[in-house]
Amino acid sequence: MKNSFCVFFLAFCINIACISASLCAQEIEPARLNTIKYGTETEIAVLIQSLKAEGADYLDNELIALVENTRNTKILSGLFAFFGDREKSGLEDRAIRAITERDDEANETVIAAVDYLGKVKAAAAAPALMELLDSQERRFMNNTFRALGRAAGADEAGVDETAEYLIDYYTNRDPGDDNRRDIIIAIGATGSAKGVPFLAEIAGNNDERIALRIAALDSLSKAGGSEGLEAILSCVTSGDPNVRSSAVAALGPYSGEAVDSAILEAFRDSYYRTRIAAAQASRERRLTAAVPYLKFRAERDDVPNVKDESIRALGAIANDEAMETMNALFTERKNSDRVRLVSAEMLMKNDPSQYLSRLIVELDEAKQKNQTPLYNGFLKIIGESKAESMETITRRFLQNGGMLEKSYGLDMASNNNLISLSEEIKTLAGDKNESLARKARRTAEKLGIEL
Repeated sequence: MKNSFCVFFLAFCINIACISASLCAQEIEPARLNTIKYGTETEIAVLIQSLKAEGADYLDNELIALVENTRNTKILSGLFAFFGDREKSGLEDRAIRAITERDDEANETVIAAVDYLGKVKAAAAAPALMELLDSQERRFMNNTFRALGRAAGADEAGVDETAEYLIDYYTNRDPGDDNRRDIIIAIGATGSAKGVPFLAEIAGNNDERIALRIAALDSLSKAGGSEGLEAILSCVTSGDPNVRSSAVAALGPYSGEAVDSAILEAFRDSYYRTRIAAAQASRERRLTAAVPYLKFRAERDDVPNVKDESIRALGAIANDEAMETMNALFTERKNSDRVRLVSAEMLMKNDPSQYLSRLIVELDEAKQKNQTPLYNGFLKIIGESKAESMETITRRFLQNGGMLEKSYGLDMASNNNLISLSEEIKTLAGDKNESLARKARRTAEKLGIEL
């Protein structure tokens, strides 16, 4: 009888523990739910900032419900921005309603709704956006032109119609000089071939405003087509350095001997933005012929941004010469922190298993010498990496690291599916720092670790 009671009591305890664990796993923090239900606009804003910092989306459904049932300008604007920045759908109907019922909404809400629809490329919003432009309400025009271009670009069936609408608006409706650039950008965003002749004419017009020519060049790179390439190449030798650099940057999506030659020649340009554009175009094209030029610029250019873009282009090309160059830049401790960090980032993106051990050596060296910015930079690179041999360094961070190391350690465990570190993650789930504990709980949930 006594044994039976013990067995029963043990089973009872196990059941209670399982129920408690299940409830903990399913529980969404009551404080945050209550903030969504009853909080002020200031409290909602603080919550949004916290969710941004955490990269969290587990409250999205509750936030969508809040948007549907409020007209508070600050809350709506904040949530449209929060969802838009992540290109997260779910608020389209409310955003369209804000446009169609704009007489009952604050201007700030309407603009935030328009921006959101563009960021999520809501093709269904095109009619509402056109109606808003047709109303000639200038306070909304800049944002609406851009949003319409992005939204139309997601709908292959409607891109030509939208491009023609925008060209007609530019040509026949006097949108004002402050809106012309946005219309040009919007035409490029549609990706429609219908817009190419119009954009090419603006780009090649030496009497046109520089800002409009630059916008047209950028749009031509998005629209493509041989006619667009001819216009871009004609601008590569422009006397204006800004037009020149924009033309080189626009060559990235194109191919051919003339394109290669123009990109390589641009590395010789004394205007630093043209050299940056050459590096960016080389990266987009993965132009192996550019590797010697990129190596020279990464080692010797006097403009840090040129060095950065050259290293990133080497990382995209990633042939043997490019990898050797980046390794030399990373391991040379006399180089600037900036050069070493960009090189390390590119090496880890291409071959993390090979370079992880070396990166850990340099990480420890930076810590020993109190080179805090360099240490934090290396730490971030490791934290975002995926490699087969990540378990040892991750365990070290989780067990012995400070707050930053533990946070990155959780990222590493999540990114590399390190279920073997479940005990360390469980320990952090009970940490006194609530932000770290919350992140540990999310990591455990993702990895299927029961708390």
